[in-house]
Amino acid sequence: MPGCALPGTPLAAALPGINACVHCGFCLQACPTYLNLEDENDSPRGRIFLMRSLLEGTVTPDDPSVHRHIDQCLGCRACEPVCPSGVPYGQLLEATRATLNESRPIPVVARLILFVFARRWLLVPAMFFSRILAATPIPTLLSGIRGRLGFAMAMLASTGRSIERSPYKPVTAGERGRVATLEGCVMEGLFGETNRATERVLVVNGYALAPAPGQQCCGALHAHAGDLHNARKLARRNIAAFEKSGADFIAVNAAGCGATMKEYGHLLQDDPEWNTRAAELGARVRDVSELLAAAGPVTGGALPIRVTYDAPCHLQHAQRITQAPLSVLAAIPGLELVPLHDSDQCCGSAGIYNLIEPDTSDAVLEPKLANIHATGAPFVATGNPGCLMQIGAGLIRDNVRTRSIHPVDLLDASYAARGQ
Repeated sequence: MPGCALPGTPLAAALPGINACVHCGFCLQACPTYLNLEDENDSPRGRIFLMRSLLEGTVTPDDPSVHRHIDQCLGCRACEPVCPSGVPYGQLLEATRATLNESRPIPVVARLILFVFARRWLLVPAMFFSRILAATPIPTLLSGIRGRLGFAMAMLASTGRSIERSPYKPVTAGERGRVATLEGCVMEGLFGETNRATERVLVVNGYALAPAPGQQCCGALHAHAGDLHNARKLARRNIAAFEKSGADFIAVNAAGCGATMKEYGHLLQDDPEWNTRAAELGARVRDVSELLAAAGPVTGGALPIRVTYDAPCHLQHAQRITQAPLSVLAAIPGLELVPLHDSDQCCGSAGIYNLIEPDTSDAVLEPKLANIHATGAPFVATGNPGCLMQIGAGLIRDNVRTRSIHPVDLLDASYAARGQ
């Protein structure tokens, strides 16, 4: 743009997306921070106005108020489906944060988390000790402490509240193709049994598993925080690993990871060596519910429980997947699905947002917990580790017996009941 105040920055490159916004306001009622903070600057169109102002030079990258309003965005992308102009808000947010990070470092807590997640030699032992701690009563005992520590302990305590199932060994002819699964960081570290359940239910539904050694963190947390350098580095490693697997599809059971991997082509669009490979890899990524829905899925054994479903933001808004998870639950005989009011609203997790912006995160979570409690269901199903832990932690701190659980855990338990 003529007279651009920030030439050569990620934000300047995102100008076409900024120009697509006509400031119509359809995004306002979809935005959880606008609804909770009641500030136009904390709405999508308000933040886009700030982005344009940065490029025009009417505000500067070191302006604390600009940082505050951009930092307070959950990045839930609920504004995208309701936008008549197709503004790629998630990409604009990442570009803005990457540009602002050049004038102000990422907050210490976020920087530490991102540092660990980008280095497998640190991540593996960190998750190992977290898993050991989660197996003790300590997280539950400390979950009542006020502030970040108490909530973090409640999140950890929630990872051990799954569902009992009998062991079974599925077999398949692999008629639906070869599938490599993303292990993930938190999923493999704290929800390892859900990963094993994912593998089993895919096999039951006709998919052959293809190993993909060498895979890393998908880079979602880094991209959302504006750390595009490390996000791209991790993306390249994953592309190479999954290419070697020879898989027809890459199954992902974490909505945030799936959304980022599907957009690897955009992340690496300026890298001539990797952009085509990134786009091709992204086109093979599927949420596990997509693959299961394509297979039917196979009906399991009776599981007479009541369940309500909460849609992860990056599944419903970013990937535009709404019916596939419901078809997974519909394949379970005896399961009663209870509608959840405002199931499309964010729970306040947003990656590491709940640790960086705890007050706003709590405000967003509060109505979600009230709506879950109103269903009376003992289980709330959701397909993202951040949502599982955020909702699970809130339920524990509210002394509600409802458990958060991944949909594939329920389907796996149903197959176990049938003796698959």
